[in-house]
Amino acid sequence: MLPVVCAAAMTLGLTGCEDFLNRPDDSSYTLSDFYKSDEQCLQAANILYSVPWYDFFRGWIQVGETMSGNHYMGSNGFWRLTLKDGTVDGQLADMSASLWAVNARANTIIENINRYGGGTSTEVGRNTAKGEALVWKALAYFFMVRIYGAVPIVHNNTELMATGEYSSLYRIKINYVYDYIIMTLKKALEWLPETPEKGRVGKYAAYGLLAKVYLTKSGYGMSGSRNQDDLDQAAKYAKLVADHYEYWLEPEYADIFRGSGNFTREALISWRWVVASDSYWTAYNSLQSDLAIAGFDEYGSGGAWGNWVGPSLDLQAAFGEDATKKTRNNYDKRRKSTMMMYGDVYDGNGCPSFWRDHPTKAKSDGSGTVTFSNGFDWTMYCRDVLNSFDSSTGANAVKHLVGNNEDHLAEIGTPNGQMKTGLATHILRLADVYLILAEATLGNAESTTDATALRAFNAVRDRAGVDEKTSITFDDIFKERRLELAYEGDYWYDFVRLSYYKPAEAVAMINAQNRKNYIGLNDYYKSTNDAPYAGGDGLMIPRINKEEPPTGDNYCTPESFTVPFPETDLQMNPHLNEEPQDADISQYTYH
Repeated sequence: MLPVVCAAAMTLGLTGCEDFLNRPDDSSYTLSDFYKSDEQCLQAANILYSVPWYDFFRGWIQVGETMSGNHYMGSNGFWRLTLKDGTVDGQLADMSASLWAVNARANTIIENINRYGGGTSTEVGRNTAKGEALVWKALAYFFMVRIYGAVPIVHNNTELMATGEYSSLYRIKINYVYDYIIMTLKKALEWLPETPEKGRVGKYAAYGLLAKVYLTKSGYGMSGSRNQDDLDQAAKYAKLVADHYEYWLEPEYADIFRGSGNFTREALISWRWVVASDSYWTAYNSLQSDLAIAGFDEYGSGGAWGNWVGPSLDLQAAFGEDATKKTRNNYDKRRKSTMMMYGDVYDGNGCPSFWRDHPTKAKSDGSGTVTFSNGFDWTMYCRDVLNSFDSSTGANAVKHLVGNNEDHLAEIGTPNGQMKTGLATHILRLADVYLILAEATLGNAESTTDATALRAFNAVRDRAGVDEKTSITFDDIFKERRLELAYEGDYWYDFVRLSYYKPAEAVAMINAQNRKNYIGLNDYYKSTNDAPYAGGDGLMIPRINKEEPPTGDNYCTPESFTVPFPETDLQMNPHLNEEPQDADISQYTYH
């Protein structure tokens, strides 16, 4: 949908949601009399923190978590890696339109500031807003190149509209797309302040994203090892962030993902969502509705419907957990902040706080009520209120959940709504940068005892309450990234990065995952013992569903790491089906 989105962005360049920091002036502006103060320039950039990303929201989870094997979704094409069959084309179209909308709006903001900026606005103020736009533009392209591979470069919307070239753009080879992203971020570094306003992206956000881009690029076009120059650049920029005194890890992992952690100093880049009567629908965070079990927000099944989906058996095993056991290990603090399992209670003590007003619910059988006196009890709610443990993996997601209205008021200060929360979504965190630093420092070696790498790696583990290591390998870092960043839309891209230079290893790792689910969990969790299953194949309750996944063990291939363009995009631009071309990146400049 590239042409439509770009054209729309030109006409909607000044619309936006409620300012996530300060409420914008409600007056109506024309282009010629806006951008006349630093405040107005920043207001123009506010929209890039939420609205155009909204239609990518589900895709962010579907690609990052479902395709990677973290988030079970049964027959879903993302889970089965069958995207080319067209069954999810609507979601693919939303993803593509959203990412191109971010790029278009970023381009428009820069162009409008250059054209109309004046009045009391300062060069520093105008450049700050343009620098923010460049970071969001670079992030959109970073997602696109890792999802679709080679993509067109849309540098200036007005020029393309004037020439009518929207439907004749060719894809650009992947290495040039990475060069374009790097060029964009380096220009942003020239414009961004070291200390941005609360919640906004600044110079160190660009450093962190640049480190991640270099680390990913380091393997492209390589075989068996990575480009050392790119690894060195990744380590350099990651260390700049790690050494910066204004950023630190939150002492409690769970606090990052609470509403009160919306502006945690650990977050370098975050989507900023708001719940307000006069804000756009696309300004809200609606992930709770997709991930939480019915009634979790007290809006009934109309507010949440994530009963049947949940953290995969493979992710549970990575945390050392087993849904067929009724007791939890809990040796890793991150587990309970990532997934709800049998026996889990959420009361804010080292974990998120849900249902702080301890609501009383009617029992499903009509025999009375049940009171959650100690906080939200996953087992009690499923058994007594829902009368069903619907997740066939024995777990439900925790990240991206706020709870009920009382929780939202306590954490964020405003009411929630049906399918609406104001919980920020952290896209790049300091812990991620620490692990980038460790991986870039390890480089192509089998293992490392480098002090910088160990300090960064162990800082992440220390907070999780797990033992430090005195030597680390690639596998150590790869797993640590999975546990630290689970449900943060990132794991699939670790496989993409690996597939660039070790495709067979990336394929083998995914094909070795346990992507199955269970049959019989509901009866098992309601029973009082672990008695053997009386029928079927004779396995213990619950038994593995042998039909998942139906395509066998080799559902992942090297081609799986490139998501197909949606049919709508291909109809608008047939060149997307053709071979990508070389590009002269020096022709693109920002001013």
